[in-house]
Amino acid sequence: MKTEKIAIFSNNDELVQELQNNVTAVEGFSVCATTSNGNTAVDMIKRNGPTVAIVDLVLSGLDGFGVLDYIKENSPDCLSIAVGGFVDDKIVDQAIEHGAVYYLAKPVKADTLLDRITELSNGRTVNYKVAPAMRDKRKTSSLDEKISNIFITIGIPPHIKGFSYLREGIKLAVEEPSIINKVTKELYPKIGEKFSTSASKVERAIRHAIEVAWNRGRTDAISSIFGAKVYIGNERPTNSEFIALVADKLLLESL
Repeated sequence: MKTEKIAIFSNNDELVQELQNNVTAVEGFSVCATTSNGNTAVDMIKRNGPTVAIVDLVLSGLDGFGVLDYIKENSPDCLSIAVGGFVDDKIVDQAIEHGAVYYLAKPVKADTLLDRITELSNGRTVNYKVAPAMRDKRKTSSLDEKISNIFITIGIPPHIKGFSYLREGIKLAVEEPSIINKVTKELYPKIGEKFSTSASKVERAIRHAIEVAWNRGRTDAISSIFGAKVYIGNERPTNSEFIALVADKLLLESL
């Protein structure tokens, strides 16, 4: 079993301590570095080689974006989770562009961060088995990142539960296209099992995520992603229609 080495770069001492306690309680996880200074963070990354990094965008010295850039350019096997004080599309887009896989808005709980770390750890094994070439200096985005970028572009915010549930559903549909015809009986229960929740809560959270995106009215962005005006005005796709739409796009791109 591979050990996940977690680095925590934050100026919130209470959060750092709580997250350290949570991480070290999980078998196969360890904390290899903590600091609130971006320059020190870079030194720690060089020395300790974390596999997952929590990066607060507000750090003393070098800021969080600088730390994300360093990780993206020099530690391609390290997956980054950015933490910021704003729920703002531009900030989220910037964090993703600088290499973050997730963006979480403050206040963020240690339990939530541990969930995201665990998800990345699980996803790492799946994605690299499917496409080992994806590890090549992150020149090719992982399936997780491609789906996340689609969500960010059309206006699904990363901090809502439906974001993760919907992404997992799309990944399942990419791996097994026929599951889209068994959404209620198989897809929702599988997502619920992974996230320790019920199938009905998965269905509602996914529906809410899609509603949030369509209520933001980004019809041009939605059309640009899918190459056509697939839905007009307030008309929204069903959960299964949206999952199938994104999965088909990714399959066509030969992921």
